[in-house]
Amino acid sequence: MKQRVLVVDDDRLVADTLRMVFVVNGFESEACYSAAEALHRAKTFSPELLLCDVTMPGQNGLQLAAAMSREMPKCQVIMLTAYLSNAASVELEALRMKRPLKLLSKPCRPELLLKEAGELLGDR
Repeated sequence: MKQRVLVVDDDRLVADTLRMVFVVNGFESEACYSAAEALHRAKTFSPELLLCDVTMPGQNGLQLAAAMSREMPKCQVIMLTAYLSNAASVELEALRMKRPLKLLSKPCRPELLLKEAGELLGDR
């Protein structure tokens, strides 16, 4: 059975591209373009990994990660950001949630993203 990855980014091109990186590499993956859409989709998709942009309009990625951790505690989380200034916020949220939140900078090489995802999910 393929591992499921939910990709969330308000930039549709980024979200769709990252979804394809996972699909081409043997994952089942879906893209969402807002935190609200992602929470709704996660209920039926049941992802094992959430790949989420930090900075989004409305509910941000950290709020989404916290909500996903409450609703799906086994779902692993990788945060993406183009802003180095977000690192402190991600670290604080990880402490508050009492779980690791991996932070990668955008743009992120697909090999690095797949390596990090593999480590979090356990190599298949």
